[in-house]
Amino acid sequence: MQRYFLNADAELNQRFFITNSDDIHHMRLVMRMRVGDSIIINFKDQRTFEAKILAFQDDTIEIETVKELNINSELPIDVTICSGLIKSDKYEWLLQKATELGATRFIATQMERSVVKLNAQKADKKLARWQKIVKEASEQSYRQIVPHVEFISNFNSMYDMMNQYDYVLIAYEETAKQGEKSQFKTTIQSLDHGSKILLIFGPEGGFSQNEIAALQDKVICAGLGPRILRAETAPLYALSAISYELDLN
Repeated sequence: MQRYFLNADAELNQRFFITNSDDIHHMRLVMRMRVGDSIIINFKDQRTFEAKILAFQDDTIEIETVKELNINSELPIDVTICSGLIKSDKYEWLLQKATELGATRFIATQMERSVVKLNAQKADKKLARWQKIVKEASEQSYRQIVPHVEFISNFNSMYDMMNQYDYVLIAYEETAKQGEKSQFKTTIQSLDHGSKILLIFGPEGGFSQNEIAALQDKVICAGLGPRILRAETAPLYALSAISYELDLN
């Protein structure tokens, strides 16, 4: 069954209305659904229900929840991926795959070595596209939430946000080159259910010395193994390691 998201509190045998234009287009014209067809709805409280289509209107589709499903597809922790701006196609690929791997939130930010630059007007358009990408990836991968994507124009603003997290790690290639192997693994193994972790990754050119100097007293600098990973690959490596440790053990 096709999966969709509703920003509402779940309730059994309750009628709801799908109003998202992309969802309506997909249901009506792509999947060619009809009254009586069943779909799966993920609600904002991470409860999942089977629902039946009751009626099609021009700008809404009426549904009714008929059965709650016992599904838990989310990581047991909250993972935020903060990345320095990278080329558009690479970042979109990162968003899609990291959503499939369980990221909860994405922060794109301007760093000193970011080749890509965004002004306010471009950022708004990019955010709309990025949010659509993670929504579609969430539906495809049976996620129960849609990760939030935001853009922060000044990386220094991140410093004030770090106290929201239980752990803050920066994937620093110089740390990896020095042979550091334990920080990331040790941190993952110490995570409790519900922990919030912020993972920070640089752009294609890596972190500047100024950024590392400003961060060092606030974060754990961790290596991700002996190989140097691309900016769009490193977050996926980290998420895969977290999933292996928490989902498969």
